[in-house]
Amino acid sequence: MQVNVGDVLRFPGRKVGSAEQRVKVVEVLGPGGEPPYRVRYDDGHESEVFPGPGCVVDGSARRTGPESGD
Repeated sequence: MQVNVGDVLRFPGRKVGSAEQRVKVVEVLGPGGEPPYRVRYDDGHESEVFPGPGCVVDGSARRTGPESGD
């Protein structure tokens, strides 16, 4: 998996009926876009993740330029 800063990672819910988790990549810590990634959750907290099976990269959600606010 390779991502860029600004991409959104989507993780499926861990239980049937639970909501999908969406996090924004704020820093790529591995070489060449590889994990781990520093991500920001909707509530503002950040953590490092090593995405597992079922994780999907949404590069279309990436925002660029000074208006992105990051």
